[in-house]
Amino acid sequence: MIFRSLLTALFLALPSLVAATELLARADERMIMPEPKAPLSFDITEVLVKKSERRLYLLNGEEKVKSYRISLGDNPVGHKLYEGDERTPEGSYLLDWRNSNSDFYKSIHISYPNRDDREAAEAWGLKPGGSIMIHGLPNDAGDLAFAFTGLDWTNGCIAVTNEEIDEIWELVDDGTPIRILP
Repeated sequence: MIFRSLLTALFLALPSLVAATELLARADERMIMPEPKAPLSFDITEVLVKKSERRLYLLNGEEKVKSYRISLGDNPVGHKLYEGDERTPEGSYLLDWRNSNSDFYKSIHISYPNRDDREAAEAWGLKPGGSIMIHGLPNDAGDLAFAFTGLDWTNGCIAVTNEEIDEIWELVDDGTPIRILP
C-alpha cells in the first residue's frame, strides 16, 4: 500500500520534475558570464575635470581613456573662494590620499587649498575651507541613489556613482595630478 502511494506520487510529480529540469537547462544557456575586464595597459597620468561639461576624464598623456558624468557643488560657477560657498575649486592640485570610511561610499582627497587659495581667502578675512574630494554617493542614499544623477548637490566636492568611484579608486594612484577647469 505504501509502495503504491509512493509510486503514484512519483508518477504525478514526474512531469513537474522534467519541466523544472528543462527550465534550469534553458536558464543555464542564458547565464553567460561576462568576459573579465582586461587590465589597463597604461597609467593614468592626470585627472581632468571640466566643470561646465560636468565631466571627469582620466588621461594617459593627452589621451582621454575614461570619462564620467559628475555632480558638483550647489553653487558650481566660479572658483571656490571660502569655506561654505558650495563651489568646486578650479586649478591644479594633487589627489593626495583616500578614505574608504567617509560619509560617502569612498572618497579621494584633492589637495585644495593651495597657498594661493589660502592667501585669497585670508585677504577677505575668511577661511578657504578644505576636505574637497572626489567621492561616491552618501552612505545613506539607499533607494534614492538614482535621484542624485545629473544634480549639483555636493558642498564643493566632485561626485560620481559608487560604481564609478570604485573604478577611479582602482585606476588612479595617490599623487596623481588633477586639473579642474571652469
